Amino acid sequence: MSSTLDRKETWSLLSLFGGSLAVLANTFQGDGAPVVASIAFSVLAFTVTYAFVRWSGPSFAKAGMKGKDLSKRDAREIPEGMGSVAAAVFILVLMAFIPFAFYKDIVAATSGGGNRDVTIPSILSQVDTGRLLHRFPHSKLSSYQSALNTLQATTILGLADDILDLRWRHKFFIPAVASLPLLIVYYVDFGVTSVVVPNFLLRYMPHGVRLIDLGPFYYAYMSALSIFAPNSINILAGINGIEVGQSIVVAGLLVLNSSLYLVPFSGNPVLTNNANSTTYTPHPATDSHLLSLYILLPFLAISLALYIHNRYPARVFVGDTYCYVAGMTFAVVAILSHFSKTLLLLLIPQIFNFVYSVPQLFKLVPCPRHRLPRFNARTGLLEPSVTPWEADKQPKPYLMAAFNLLERFGLLQITRQATVTAKSNTTASPIETSNGHLRKSSSVISLSQSPTISTPPRSASPLPQTTTKPGATGRIVATSNLTIINLYLVHRGPLREDQLCRELLLLQAACGLLGLFIRHKLAMFLFGMDNRPVGGVWSLV
Repeated sequence: MSSTLDRKETWSLLSLFGGSLAVLANTFQGDGAPVVASIAFSVLAFTVTYAFVRWSGPSFAKAGMKGKDLSKRDAREIPEGMGSVAAAVFILVLMAFIPFAFYKDIVAATSGGGNRDVTIPSILSQVDTGRLLHRFPHSKLSSYQSALNTLQATTILGLADDILDLRWRHKFFIPAVASLPLLIVYYVDFGVTSVVVPNFLLRYMPHGVRLIDLGPFYYAYMSALSIFAPNSINILAGINGIEVGQSIVVAGLLVLNSSLYLVPFSGNPVLTNNANSTTYTPHPATDSHLLSLYILLPFLAISLALYIHNRYPARVFVGDTYCYVAGMTFAVVAILSHFSKTLLLLLIPQIFNFVYSVPQLFKLVPCPRHRLPRFNARTGLLEPSVTPWEADKQPKPYLMAAFNLLERFGLLQITRQATVTAKSNTTASPIETSNGHLRKSSSVISLSQSPTISTPPRSASPLPQTTTKPGATGRIVATSNLTIINLYLVHRGPLREDQLCRELLLLQAACGLLGLFIRHKLAMFLFGMDNRPVGGVWSLV
């Protein structure tokens, strides 16, 4: 990969860089326009990530952080672990954004800004001495800082994995350690551990209790979410662009979800009072969803810059650091903004892939080091990769039963060895006679002249053949690896790598949109609660 930018790239990045700086300078007016500043910082993050990934690629390869792109005919080596560059830019941008996020509070409500030469009696009467910090939102700052600390810890632990190549059972719990700052601040500032009981369970609750306090189990749930989200991105991998692509899709859907709480428009299921009204009531979760936007917009920017280099044909690999940071970003905004169930609805493909992969992840079924699809060098297409089974190491009876069940429902492709009997050919095998003419042999040879060369009929013999036909019998030769990518190839057939990635990302987007529909349209039937305010009051309906 070339470490230089061409002329067009250079001028385009410089234009975006200069424009974002101009927008940031213009935000130091009025209340600071933090959303506009966040967008400008996101553009800045895109330009810096794009350039630094290109510039630092050869240095990573020279340091030994490189790998072969196995799904290509030439299988060339390209830089690996470039997600750490994107993660570093992401964290630096989040740090630099802090003054812009709290510009209004710093300037209007403290003596460090707008109150330098102006006395506001209504504010001054509320304090006796010292700086006017009583209006500063310390809880918001602590939440933002906890998210930043968690992402920093995740980046460090992800780098350790990329450099040391930790074993799966060791790195599985890395995100739980990184999430400790987030959980501690959540306990101090929020401490909300109650969940709403669905309507169909209310009849079984004593006194019709609507809320259940889970106590420490809620923190266990949040810790589990912090473990699942990063690892779910990490195991749905193996083709160019899929790790970054799925993260972009999920982040975009989360931005859409938060925008429903912030932007009023006709048909908005969150902010519309009723179908015939044009007035809107601010949502109580407005600040929480603003916080999620401040984190998600820069993440989208660095991901887009990285995707340009990682898409087919990949010029860099992203490494585990990016997967950890991506998943933890989703977990952070979901926990702080209180929409963890919405996040799970957006991660339907990842949840399916994890559950589907459990037998191999926990070694119930042999698990190769990489389960990426098999590249057919003759056709240039990707095919489902398989786990081979030797004749003396067949699946145990309970695995055999599970395999047959999965095959029946189309969730597994089993290759079996069948014994086929080859019938002797008794009608059309030519032989040469003594007079030089050819005659056809039969099971009973009767010739006017005895042949000098005869070909006796062949006896029946078993010929080893394999079949993937469902319901066939015979020894198991191989089973398809348990990933959603291989399963998709089983049903879709061999595909080019770029086409496979596009179709999987479309599947991710479709599942995510379905999840948002369930969240904002069907949740009322489960919980008896809607996002729409009734008479200006947010309540049960």
